[in-house]
Amino acid sequence: MDDTMKQFQEKLVEIETEAENLLLARHELVEIDRMRNGNREALTALRKRARTTVTSVPSPFELVMKEIDESRPLVKEICATCGNHDSKEKTWMMFSGTDIFARVPFHAAHTILEKDQTKLDYDVKKLQSYVKEKSFLISEQGVLADKIGPGVLKSMVTLQDKPK
Repeated sequence: MDDTMKQFQEKLVEIETEAENLLLARHELVEIDRMRNGNREALTALRKRARTTVTSVPSPFELVMKEIDESRPLVKEICATCGNHDSKEKTWMMFSGTDIFARVPFHAAHTILEKDQTKLDYDVKKLQSYVKEKSFLISEQGVLADKIGPGVLKSMVTLQDKPK
């Protein structure tokens, strides 16, 4: 083979590797997004069970201001998800990545889910930036299309193996 064909072949291998990494990242992004949606649904179900919303439980500051005239303790910690719900009540939970169900306290269940949710949000943002970077890299290498005739490129794209 001459040098131009070797360079061409190396460039194609490089682009295919990058494209495969891009497709893997997109697939992983879909899987993580599916897990994130499941977590969000579980958190909503727990909030409905506790009859709270994200903003329905007053902040500790509001409670301090209400109780400043009274002789009760000034600071009263209230979980935003639990609200007045019994935080020690046991609830069933399936841990992610396993098929194991366990009865855990209500407060522990939603705390675990909220931590998982923040981790999944971080992973999604990281993967989205990776996908953008790879897409840009592949589009920059699209200069290859100028060096190959459109007929050759089309035949390479539609190339299929014949069954034996």
